[in-house]
Formats: sequence, structure tokens, C-alpha cells
Amino acid sequence: MSIDLHVQEEVNMDHDRIEGSSKTLMGRLKSFFGGMIGDSKMQAEGKMDQAEGKIQNAVGGVKDSLREAGDPNRR
Repeated sequence: MSIDLHVQEEVNMDHDRIEGSSKTLMGRLKSFFGGMIGDSKMQAEGKMDQAEGKIQNAVGGVKDSLREAGDPNRR
């Protein structure tokens, strides 16, 4: 049962990082296709999505670091 709890903790730990990476990727695609079809609004939205994703990924990294620092069994 402790293994199941550990696996669940790992999934929760990476949520912000996964979502941030996904937003960054989708922003890149949106920006690329906006440039391809000449839609400057779509291209700008894509760049904004990329920035948001990078920030969310960084926040997830900070959360991960704080969790690891608070858990002496993780090292």
C-alpha cells in the first residue's frame, strides 16, 4: 500500500510541470501556424501561451524542490 501512495505522490508532484510543458508546446504550434497562415493575432496568442507554459513549468519545479526539501526520505 505504501508503494501506491508513493506513485500517487509522484503523479501529483509533476502535474504543474506536465501542464506547463503542454501549454508551451501548444503555444509553439499555435505561433507556428499563425505565422504560416499570416494570422498575427494567432501568432501572438501562441507566444503568450508559450510564456504562460514556461512560467507554470517553473512553478512546478519550485513546488517539486520544496517537496523534496521537506521530505528527508526522497534523497
